[in-house]
Amino acid sequence: MSLYIEARIRADLDDLWARTQEPDRHQRWDLRFTEIDYLPRQEDEPQHFRYATRVLPFLAVAGTGVSAGEKRRPDGTRTSALRFASPHPLSLLEEGSGYWRYVPTDDGVRFVTGYDYRPRWGRFGRIADRALFRPLMGWATAWSFDRLRLWLERGITPERALLHGVAEVVVRVLCVVAAVLLAPWTAIATAALMLMLPPLPTTPAARRCLRTPPERARAPRLLTALATAEEQSS
Repeated sequence: MSLYIEARIRADLDDLWARTQEPDRHQRWDLRFTEIDYLPRQEDEPQHFRYATRVLPFLAVAGTGVSAGEKRRPDGTRTSALRFASPHPLSLLEEGSGYWRYVPTDDGVRFVTGYDYRPRWGRFGRIADRALFRPLMGWATAWSFDRLRLWLERGITPERALLHGVAEVVVRVLCVVAAVLLAPWTAIATAALMLMLPPLPTTPAARRCLRTPPERARAPRLLTALATAEEQSS
């Protein structure tokens, strides 16, 4: 998987599972999605879903996907796998797949994701993805994971965490602007200081998440089984 994000969350495994598997809760903390809706299914079928991301007030990019989860595993871990695709011509992301892993620890849960996708728009899309979109997706995933952590550990709702993040960015920008207006010779140093200062404990930060796997990460067998089931049903 090309993108890897890991967060250590001091929370109950069942609570973490609920806030990541229930669409109405998931869409609250995940910056990558504006809407997530489960579609009707039979009891023995994987769960199909629809998602949308609002990129402008009047424009939403939508897609569909299928997911499956293993809530009870012999080693105590849990796994969720998904495949997704967007037919929207403005979506750089054409199709992809990924997984979530929930690994209990002595003081909480290691919450891990790995995912990859294929960009559209040919060579231009591949260049744009490598230069901009993929780093942005990695940052948004890590920022969202820390936003989820704050919700579970500190009770800071995703909506309030977003306000904290926006307010902190505004304050830092104003400090740089003030330095430019009042003491131009200190502007560069002030800008560097604002970038280096760690975020407040109540503000989500992507830097708190691990972005490189500590060991070679392998996709779970559940993801392969999900792909096989989709191929057989199509």
